[in-house]
Amino acid sequence: MRIISANLNGIRSAATKGFFDWLPSLGADVVCVQELKAQAADLKPEFIQCDGLTGAFHYAEKKGYSGVGVYTRTPPQRIIEGLGVPEFDAEGRYIEADYGNLAVISLYQPSGSSSEDRQLAKYRFLDAFFPRLEALIKSGREIVICGDWNIAHREISLYPEHTGEAYTWWSNRGQAYAKNVGWRIDYQIATPGIAAKATSASVYKDQRFSDHAPLIVDYDLTL
Repeated sequence: MRIISANLNGIRSAATKGFFDWLPSLGADVVCVQELKAQAADLKPEFIQCDGLTGAFHYAEKKGYSGVGVYTRTPPQRIIEGLGVPEFDAEGRYIEADYGNLAVISLYQPSGSSSEDRQLAKYRFLDAFFPRLEALIKSGREIVICGDWNIAHREISLYPEHTGEAYTWWSNRGQAYAKNVGWRIDYQIATPGIAAKATSASVYKDQRFSDHAPLIVDYDLTL
């Protein structure tokens, strides 16, 4: 099973840069996308159906803002939109594809970098999200949460002396991408059972669809 996570920084913008031309070459089973910056009326048919993948989306109420989606090749038993928290459901930050014994989630966590108010909103989101995490773990299912967490996990996630292929986001300022001065803030976080079945992981940098790069993980599992 191949799962891809990609912050598109605008689904229409990513499409003009070749995202939906590239996607069929990957043979993905599930594709989680974040930061749609679009509503339902903005989506062309090829944004919804692509290479046998069917998209489901949780839009932000504000136009041109946030929003998440999940594309699935095998239809899930159900799609769950939102956390049940009005403040953040209005921003389109959570969508879950439920396969019974497996759930794959596309998450776009708030960034607190723009202001103190947004940092406080980020803390409120974490407070609201933690009970959902606990419930997911207690369900006994395998869980993969994909997305832009806007959190750096370790020092390698931030500092250029660690370089390598660690980063998934680069500022558009200066020559951050050319110099590979970025952050690693996009992750696939999984429960131990399915995490142990991960066979490969890579960050795709041959083309740029966004200021983020797609994160591709293969699991020894069949849906």
